[in-house]
Amino acid sequence: MKNLKTSIFFKVGIIIFLVLILLIPTSMVRGLIMERESTQKSAIAEVSEGWGQAQTIAGPVVTVPYDRYVKKYDKENETHEVVKVREYAHFLPRELNINGEVNPDRLTRSIYEVVVYDSKIELDGVFDNFDFDALDIDSGNVHFDQATLNIGITDLKGVQSQIQLNWDKNQTYFNSGTLSNDVITTGINASIPIEAGDQSSHRFSTTIDLKGSQKLYFTPVGQTTNVRLNSPWTTPSFNGKYLPDDRKIDETGFKAYWNVLHLNRNYPQAWKGGHHHIYASSFGTDLLLPVDNYQRSYRVAKYAILFIALTFATFFFVEILRKVFIHPIQYLLVGIALVIFYTLLLSFSEHMMFNLAYVLAAVLTLALVSLYTTAILKSRQIGLLIFGILFLLYTFIFTTIQLESYALLIGSIGMFIILAVVMYFSRKIDWYGLKLGHQSEEPEPPKPKSNLEFS
Repeated sequence: MKNLKTSIFFKVGIIIFLVLILLIPTSMVRGLIMERESTQKSAIAEVSEGWGQAQTIAGPVVTVPYDRYVKKYDKENETHEVVKVREYAHFLPRELNINGEVNPDRLTRSIYEVVVYDSKIELDGVFDNFDFDALDIDSGNVHFDQATLNIGITDLKGVQSQIQLNWDKNQTYFNSGTLSNDVITTGINASIPIEAGDQSSHRFSTTIDLKGSQKLYFTPVGQTTNVRLNSPWTTPSFNGKYLPDDRKIDETGFKAYWNVLHLNRNYPQAWKGGHHHIYASSFGTDLLLPVDNYQRSYRVAKYAILFIALTFATFFFVEILRKVFIHPIQYLLVGIALVIFYTLLLSFSEHMMFNLAYVLAAVLTLALVSLYTTAILKSRQIGLLIFGILFLLYTFIFTTIQLESYALLIGSIGMFIILAVVMYFSRKIDWYGLKLGHQSEEPEPPKPKSNLEFS
């Protein structure tokens, strides 16, 4: 038993075993972070369900039904008959201008915060050249009296007031639903007057008061599409198929401008049926909260193995250099304290700013581990050493998660420096002749006195 206690290889094996054991609660902490993040998403979904989902305004698209005659064959009787099939032709505007004013707000569900918004979206533009011949459609089969202008709205629950369409000099109101699901799946429609052989330009305009949550996107259906957004929100994220051509973000909010040509997307200005999907080209803004505490907590938790391994390595070198013996149970208690840091960080960050939560959790953990080390080793110097090493580790990780773009670079350099320090301080240790703990040598048996010594 004494040999096991003082065996360097036995102690290294015990430390490795404890590190592996502590990976179990560490993985449980990461699972807890993901669970809390899932709960947050559920809360956001519940609020969005009542207020309005993330919105994508698609279109406008003019849809005109027409009849196509096809031959239906009967293989048994070897006969055929002509069947009339209803299909739809779709036309996009030559010019589309969108001006939006987005007014965000924050709603809470339990401890979670959700970004919602009210918006006023003004659309205007020009349709022209409803050329059915170019689509190989006989004008005699077209139902011009059933032509509609359709606008896609992801969640119609967000519509706050009746929507009026101005088409040339005519005014009409939109109805719920669309004439066809070929292009727009959920939205509104309004009847418009067009005639056979109509080659004139038609100007349209409408205003939509729309509620939604987190995201507001548009589709560039115009031959030339111009989108302008203004909002007092100070932390937008511009996403989707296209980024703004011009943007301004300051403490008063943001302004963004997009200019998209029909050459920038992969569908034409007119087609038949459902062969093209305009939603794939959507773009817009996400109204992000300033921080995502769960993602940052998860990133910190990835460094748990580094904290545990380096802290145990420090204790191990203290044993070697100071000739003391630290019990595996004491290693385990310190490791558990390091794991609890992540639960403290997670719980604190749900109620305060992440940086403040990190500092508070780190200070509590530093105090606990350093005071415990001082008590078990009866050495204030070693306690301060452990405090200093953990302080550097927590500072290093904190700096790394702040520099997202350089996290890998800083992390790699930090790991290299840590390894270099360990190699430097262990360079002169005789690992084969080393034993742990205080060694009490067996007293040599007294030599028998010679006759000369008695005489």
